[in-house]
Formats: sequence, structure tokens, C-alpha cells
Amino acid sequence: MALRRCLTRGEIGCCDSSVGQHATAHFRATGHPVMQSAEPGETWRWCYVHSTTA
Repeated sequence: MALRRCLTRGEIGCCDSSVGQHATAHFRATGHPVMQSAEPGETWRWCYVHSTTA
């Protein structure tokens, strides 16, 4: 299981490759757009797509 941290509130959840997909569920419930890896030695960040234009 890979863990992701919400950079708005600091909550940690599992990523989409895990059964629960808690990090994406948190984004859908709150709209917090940025997460960071919570794995040791990883510092990358990810932005969820929060809007699209035509």
C-alpha cells in the first residue's frame, strides 16, 4: 500500500493502486487539490485535476 498526504490538512490515505483509494476519496469529498507522497525518501507532489475547460 502506498500512502499519500493531503497538503491542505495533512491527512494520510492510500493511493489509487490500493483497494480503498482513500486519497482520491478525500479529494472528491473536500476538493483539496494537492497531495504528497508519505513514503520514506519520497518528496514528490501531485495535483488533482479540479476543473477543466473546453
